[in-house]
Amino acid sequence: MMNDKTPVGEVRPSQLLWTYGPGSLIDLPNLSVVTLGTDRWEKDRCQPIQEARLLAAVRKELGAQVESLRMPPFQKRELVDPWSSEASIGVPVRPFPRWLRCVKCGLLSPFDAGLFEIKENRYRPERTRFVHKGCRGSKGDLPAKDADAVPARFLLACRDGHLDDFPWHYFVHGGNSTCKGTLRFFESGASLQTENLWVKCDECGASRSMAHAFGKAGQENLPACRGRHPHLDHFGDGCDEEPRAVLLGATNSWFPITLSALAIPQTKDPLGQLVQDGWEFFEDLESEAEVAVTVKTLKKTGALPGIDKYPASAIWAAIESHRAGGGDEIVTEADIKAPEWDVLTEKDPPTDYPHFMSKKVAAPSSFVDQIGRVLLLERLREVNALLGFTRVEAPEESGESGERPQRASLTRGNPDWVPASEVHGEGIFIQFDEQAIETWESLDAVKEVDGMLRGGHKGWRNSRRLDPDEGYPGIRYAMLHTLSHLLIRELALECGYNAASIRERIYADTSGDSPQAGILIYTAAADSDGTLGGLVDLGRPENLGRLLEQALNRSKVCSSDPLCSEHDPRQDRSLHAAACHACSLVAETSCEKGNRYLDRSLLIPTLERADAAFFRGVV
Repeated sequence: MMNDKTPVGEVRPSQLLWTYGPGSLIDLPNLSVVTLGTDRWEKDRCQPIQEARLLAAVRKELGAQVESLRMPPFQKRELVDPWSSEASIGVPVRPFPRWLRCVKCGLLSPFDAGLFEIKENRYRPERTRFVHKGCRGSKGDLPAKDADAVPARFLLACRDGHLDDFPWHYFVHGGNSTCKGTLRFFESGASLQTENLWVKCDECGASRSMAHAFGKAGQENLPACRGRHPHLDHFGDGCDEEPRAVLLGATNSWFPITLSALAIPQTKDPLGQLVQDGWEFFEDLESEAEVAVTVKTLKKTGALPGIDKYPASAIWAAIESHRAGGGDEIVTEADIKAPEWDVLTEKDPPTDYPHFMSKKVAAPSSFVDQIGRVLLLERLREVNALLGFTRVEAPEESGESGERPQRASLTRGNPDWVPASEVHGEGIFIQFDEQAIETWESLDAVKEVDGMLRGGHKGWRNSRRLDPDEGYPGIRYAMLHTLSHLLIRELALECGYNAASIRERIYADTSGDSPQAGILIYTAAADSDGTLGGLVDLGRPENLGRLLEQALNRSKVCSSDPLCSEHDPRQDRSLHAAACHACSLVAETSCEKGNRYLDRSLLIPTLERADAAFFRGVV
């Protein structure tokens, strides 16, 4: 991360998608910075990622002008000279909030007012900090000495994605005032509750407790939103949303909106798939001799792993075949999960491709009536793209752009590229018997749970001024989703992976000619934690059957029962029924729906309901 070529810290590339993307605040030990928009990034240092299906889906959301998906820039760890030009590679950031507080005298002032200066430390970037020059202590009677200045930990945010400095002068003076006196922040009382935090004007003596900035009092004491996007250096034309005071570091200050896709074979041979994946390297070649030169370059850069295994003549033949077949037709498909389902359910699944290697195994003997197929994915790749972000409230999960009016942009104007990341791992795909699913869906008890979850869904959306008749994934999805969570929790105990590095992908779309009913559980860590082989081994029949039985038995009784099993989402407008942290919820990075639409009574008998269980009679 760079502030005007001054290093201020380090983050992992994957964190720039999920935690610290454009518009987010990075709370470093001594200062706080905002990540600037992608139009300020060095595009040439951002390596492209090839994934045609995901690029097509991104274009559907953001426009046809998006040319590529690109990795965030990063520098190699072996760099030793912090003063070299290579050490300046990074993502641009800027100090935010602008207001700083002296830890000695409590002075509140913007960092660009001249009272604070930055002390950089290139050898230890995280120690870069601001200091209050000539601070004389809280009473003004000490010898002048530099004192650390830290960010003022209060900000304004709104649901339309705007973020602004806290209006300190407006707040302490009860509105617009001609007084321009020096402000000071101080504490009174033993605890650090908001009522014990005060701001005071040295000039006129006005003071106010920070408790007046929150809740109903905040609505009366805060000005209207100015439509500010600090990551873009831009103020909007106006904003009707009500600004809210938020704390620096609060989790509701930045929620990413992402799209992800699995790299699946879209041709019938591995070489053809490689040519399609790296078509931008081959589309302008005109002879076999040029192919040989290109392959040498690709081998050196590692941009297309595996291409050097094939002779130039075979690659040239594959290029001509791709051109004859229409070239880029595949990128017109904007659907994400349907092509994945088609590949995962093929009679003879693909076995050995650059980013996809699978092996079909038998279903566990005790679950043959419920499970139709088990596929071990010994090699897979997931690509994630960042589309934008929201503040205050998390984005909607249905994927329909019309439900995202508050999505903030990553750049001024329309982006021509978006940040992306790729992870390699392994997974287990379980396809359920369609006839067994349909029989279960016809049960009266299942229809009753469906009505209960649908009622909670409508109440939740009504409270957020959204269309209550859209976005409900269906009772089939809720059952598969709950089972996926139970399996993730069970697998994490035995496979050796960090639980947060295991993710899910639910296939439950019934709108097409081929109804879906399956779950994919896979590792998605950006490091070697995702490729150790421990997860695939647990998908073998003898292991998977045991794990399923353990997961279902463990969820029969929750430590929060009877409250957990008796929970009715219609009463509190929530999106889950018999589910809680003790039995069914997983890490936010693991769940594709934000721990929503869960009910373990759809799987096994609970204290409250016994006749809606899909696995009734099995466990």
